[in-house]
This record gives sequence, C-alpha cells and structure tokens, in this order.
Amino acid sequence: MSSKALLSDAVGLSSHISQEEGRSWMDRLFVRWFDRLVYPLIWEDPVSDLAAMGDITGQNMVCLTSGGCNILSYLSAKPAHIAAVDLNEAHLALLALKQTAAKYLSYEDYHQLFALANVPQNGPLMSGLIPHLPAFAQAYWGKVDLNGRAKWFSQDFYHQGLLGNFIGFGHWLAKRLGYDLTAVMQAQTQEEAKAIFDTQIAPVFDSRIVRWLSSQVWVLYGLGIPPRQYEVLKGDEAHMADVLKERLRHLACDYPLADNYFAWQAFARRFNADNQAALPLYLQSQHYATTQEAADKVTIHHQSVTDYLAACPAMSVDVYVLLDAQDWMSESQLTELWIEINRTATMGARVVFRAAGKESPLEGMLPVPLLSCWSSDDASNDAFWQADRSAIYGGCFVYTRIC
Repeated sequence: MSSKALLSDAVGLSSHISQEEGRSWMDRLFVRWFDRLVYPLIWEDPVSDLAAMGDITGQNMVCLTSGGCNILSYLSAKPAHIAAVDLNEAHLALLALKQTAAKYLSYEDYHQLFALANVPQNGPLMSGLIPHLPAFAQAYWGKVDLNGRAKWFSQDFYHQGLLGNFIGFGHWLAKRLGYDLTAVMQAQTQEEAKAIFDTQIAPVFDSRIVRWLSSQVWVLYGLGIPPRQYEVLKGDEAHMADVLKERLRHLACDYPLADNYFAWQAFARRFNADNQAALPLYLQSQHYATTQEAADKVTIHHQSVTDYLAACPAMSVDVYVLLDAQDWMSESQLTELWIEINRTATMGARVVFRAAGKESPLEGMLPVPLLSCWSSDDASNDAFWQADRSAIYGGCFVYTRIC
C-alpha cells in the first residue's frame, strides 16, 4: 500500500474533532503535505528515551521511524532487534540510507554525510551507496544529479523536508520583522539565553502576522501536526502563538545550548559538528563501531504499527516506542493498537511515547481492562519530560507491564 493510502486511512479515522464542514479538506491537505520527507531529523531525544526505558540489552523493540535517528541511536544500548515501522516511505528510505551507510562508510565519511550534510564531496558518497540500498530506497533517492534527492546531502540536508522548510521560513520571517533567531546560540549561560530569548525570539510570537499564521491549522502541517493534534497542542491556551513561544522558550532556556543538537538545528540550522557531545548518539565516534556491527538488527516495515504487531507472536516485544502517534488516533484505533500491545508484550515490557498536550491520551480513551496490567508513574514521567532536550512536547510517558 502507498504512503498516501496509509496516511489517508490513519488521518481519516483519527480526526474525531468533528465532521464539521471544512474539516475533511484539511485532513486531505495534510495527507498531501505529509506524503513526502517531513523530518530530516527526528524531534524526540533518544538519550532521554534510553534513560526512560531502562536496560534494553538483548531486547526486542518496535519503533516508529520518523527520521531514524532514534533507532540508530538505540543500537548503542545493544538491543537484539528493532522493527522500524512507519506510514511514510520517505522516512523509511532515510533510515535505509543511514543503515546502509553504516555498513560501507568509515566514520569520517559517515560524519561528513550526516553531520555536515552540506559538502560537494557527499555527491560521490551517495553515488557509491545508492546501488546498495533496497529497491524502494534506490527509487526514492534516485541519481546524484540536479534532479535527484541525493543532491540534498551536498546542499544542507537538514534544511530539506517539511520541517527544514518550516524552520527556514521561520528564520526568514523573523528577519523581516527585525529579529535574529540565531542570536540565542551566542549565549554562554542560561541566564544570557533567557535575556536573548526575550529580546530576539519572544517578540516574533507577539507579532500580528505570526499570531495570525499560528491560528491557521494548515500552517502547522509544516511541523507534521495534523488537525486533531493541533487541538491537543493548543489545549486550554487562548492562542497557539503563546503555546509555540513557551515550547521554544523551554528549548532555548532550560538546557545547556552547547551540546543540545535540537537547539542547534532550530536556531543555528545546523549541527555543532565539531563537538562530539553535541551530536546524536549514532553520529558520535564512540558509538560508530556498535552501529556498524548492529545495523542488520534493524528491519524496515512500511505499514501501521497495529498491522505490524498483528503479525507478531504473542509475548514477543519488550519495548514499544510510539513517538506522538497516539495523538492522531481515534478511540477505535487506539483500542485496536492496545489490544495488539497487550497480546505481544512480554512481562515488564515498556511503552514509551510523547504527547502534544500535558496529559496521556490513553486515560479516558482506552477501555479500562486494556490498561489494567500497565503502570505509569507521574514523577517518572515528569522526569522523562524534563530530560527530553527536544522540548516541544507537553508530556512524555512510560507505561510498564506489571501483570
């Protein structure tokens, strides 16, 4: 099934805001926008994931893919197998590229391709890798020429995709308004970051044009936020611009900037590639040998996570990483997913996920019996949220099977 068909099914079923006039065309527009590369970089912190899920050595994992950074970073903790599942074939093609590159490239070339991602020498690297890719990924990346997507790695790959374009537009608009979003990266302390944020970033979200744009549901499609999740993200706040401003304040001011690669991508639009500690785990030299050795532990699946689990044996999965996908789901979809999670989960299995809002989407939506054997601790969830340097979610959650 095509990515567009899978996405149409997911969004069409999940949009239970209402069936009011105009809602269906917004869902269709989202599917059209989302049926391409959305996230050149996954916007969830795998370091906080690993802390939240505990020891995964020798365990079997099922993970939503997004940009694939999380899955390759998890390999540093030596799981037995990771099933990478996604509705979006572009994300799977990106993971396949990273996985294949780990098998064939030295660390120096791998770093050049994915940490710098903007030098002419990446063209020959891509030419050498494409023949080794699975057929669907070869078709996606194409030839290294003026028309192929492979050229992105010579032209600032992290500026590509819906997210890269959205961030670029944000910088362009801020400059037109007289502000500089990059200025916060000059801060040497969190106090300096707060002062710069108040003078260079916060006023952007107080401007009339940004407040109007952020009130339009379709504008946030560039962040991969469908209509249903827009409402969850906004919550009880009077205006979406205020929500976005506070999430960015959390990113800019509540973590050291020097090694927070999410802040570097959001504000500097690049990695701090000379600082190993400021790179995702899979791009750090100390983990590269493990990534190379374990690359074949990742299998790629173009389907919904519910359909993937339906084909798995009972009690065969130790860890589920669902990103924020449950925000998209209707009660029936969520119930179908958790029926399969209950069937496939081992004792002590963990389900790790995020939510746009501050509350878990499971409470009040799932039938009580489906959650009766799962435990989730508010203090641990809050610590998980505090540790997540991506800083854009309202809540982070871990549910553990206890019976």
